[in-house]
Amino acid sequence: MFKKELRITDDGSHTFHIPEWKEHYHSKHGAIQEALHVFIKEGLQYRLQNKSTSIDILEMGFGTGLNCLLSYLESEKGSYSMNYTAIEAYPLALDAVKLLNFYKELEIPQSEFLKFHEAPWNTAISLSENFTLTKKQSLFETVTFSEAFDLIYYDAFGIRVQPELWTATMMEKMYQSLKPGGLFVTYASNGETRRNLQQVNFEVEKIKGPPGKKEMIRAFKPF
Repeated sequence: MFKKELRITDDGSHTFHIPEWKEHYHSKHGAIQEALHVFIKEGLQYRLQNKSTSIDILEMGFGTGLNCLLSYLESEKGSYSMNYTAIEAYPLALDAVKLLNFYKELEIPQSEFLKFHEAPWNTAISLSENFTLTKKQSLFETVTFSEAFDLIYYDAFGIRVQPELWTATMMEKMYQSLKPGGLFVTYASNGETRRNLQQVNFEVEKIKGPPGKKEMIRAFKPF
């Protein structure tokens, strides 16, 4: 795909930068901080307030595997099972992944992080008693699910560089993918994305964003 440069974000954790797009995989203000706030605190932990014993998650944009790793670590703390499906069109090479310092920052063995990237594509694999991972190599536009997930992490590259991934058509796909009462979270907060979500019947709210970002979007599929 494009050249990727390793960068250190403000919380000490790594990200990759794509010079051609002037775009980062994670917030330059803190990769781990951003993922913990947007996807774990305001997504996973918020969704689990109803004391679910299992949760089905769809991640749009597997990328560095950080959101998946953090979700796995949460599943190891809890008494619930997690079925995690991740969509990625252009997986990172394992040599690039090995440069990332997430495992050091989270104080876990590197092998605990690499197992998500070493897992085979397009097949379900159990990585622990509580966690099953299915990675699908696919363009976002070709994804079709029907009421399969409780929670969606929407972590595509930003609307400035990939506007086709933030259209009402894509938001309709996400709406159809969620079970009634399901939750959609993203780091984005722009008005176009909010309007596109509302257009396809999501109930949308803007909430406090991660460090360095004022707001983010959380949206609900009504029961």
